[in-house]
Amino acid sequence: MAAATSAAVSSPAVAAPSQRAASAAARRGFVTFAGAAARPSALRSDHLRAAGRGLSSGVCTHVAAVEAPVVQAVTELEAPVVVVTGASRGIGKAVALALGKAGCKVLVNYARSSKEAEEVSQEIEAAGGQAITFGGDVSKEADVESMMKAAIDKWGTIDILVNNAGITRDTLLMRMKKSQWQDVIDLNLTGVFLCTQAATKIMMKKKKVKKLFHSLNWFAW
Repeated sequence: MAAATSAAVSSPAVAAPSQRAASAAARRGFVTFAGAAARPSALRSDHLRAAGRGLSSGVCTHVAAVEAPVVQAVTELEAPVVVVTGASRGIGKAVALALGKAGCKVLVNYARSSKEAEEVSQEIEAAGGQAITFGGDVSKEADVESMMKAAIDKWGTIDILVNNAGITRDTLLMRMKKSQWQDVIDLNLTGVFLCTQAATKIMMKKKKVKKLFHSLNWFAW
C-alpha cells in the first residue's frame, strides 16, 4: 500500500508584542489573543482600522500559501478530481479557480452563495476546465456524503480534498451564546473531520490517499 500523504496549510504567524506590553495588559485585566492586547472597548475600532490597512494583503498572502502546494499536487496527477469546500468566494474561490485552470475537475461547494458558486464553475469551464457546483452544509454528515457522491457520479473518483469552509461568530466572550460557539465548532472542526473521513474512504478504495489540504479560512480577532 502506498504511503498516505497529507499537507496542512495554516495562516502566517503573527508577531508577538513585547513582554512588557503583555505584562502591563495582564495587570490591567485585559485579555490577549494571538499575542495582541487591547481594551475591550477599543477592539472593534482597532480591528476596523487594521482591516483597512492590511486585510487585502493578508488575504493575498494566505491565498498564495494555499494555492502553491495544491497546484503542485495537480502536476503530479493526470486531470485530478478535487473537492473544494466553501469555494464560492474568498480563499476557496481562488483555490478552485487556480485548480480548474490548471486542469483539475473541480467540485465547487457552497452553503448559501449559489450564484457566486455558479460563476466560479463557469469561469473554470471558460478556461477549458471541468466543474460542478454542490450546495451543502459540511457540518452535516448527510450533506457531506451527498457531496462526495456527486463527485463520484460525475467523475468516478476523488483525488484531492481542500477543506476550506469556515465561519466566525465574533463577539465578547461574556456575550457569546453557546449556539454561536457550537456553530463555529460544527463547521470549522466537525466539518473538516466529516469531509476528510468521507474522502479518505474513497481514496483508500484505490489503496492510495492522494492529497488532503486544510485551509484556515477565517481570521481570529
